[in-house]
Amino acid sequence: MLPRFWRKIKYRYNLVGTKCENCGSIYYPPRNICPECRRKSRMVEVELGEKGRVVTYTVIHDVPESSKLMKPYVVGIVELDSGARVTAQIVEDPERVRIGSRVRAVFRKYGEEGEDGIIYYGTKFVLDE
Repeated sequence: MLPRFWRKIKYRYNLVGTKCENCGSIYYPPRNICPECRRKSRMVEVELGEKGRVVTYTVIHDVPESSKLMKPYVVGIVELDSGARVTAQIVEDPERVRIGSRVRAVFRKYGEEGEDGIIYYGTKFVLDE
């Protein structure tokens, strides 16, 4: 059996979620059962699009020394134009990010395992000006 990381690669590298055919609710990450109406097997995959707005965010000032993230950095909840909400890093100057700011998804490096390890990539957001 493939490790979960590789089985979920499509969802990590693309903004693909699920939509309930019964009530129309959209979710990211994908779900097998709709939390709204509790229907199973009525979920279909949907591409979520890359643009949305910042619903809320926080600025992280203290990171572990082992982290290669610039500090401070921003993590927020982005509501995509499709209606799904995504929690992700917003790679911008924290002074420029505001609730309601328009953002777009970009493909960026998350991290790596050791100096010679696997490099992980995924979705982050930047301001859409």
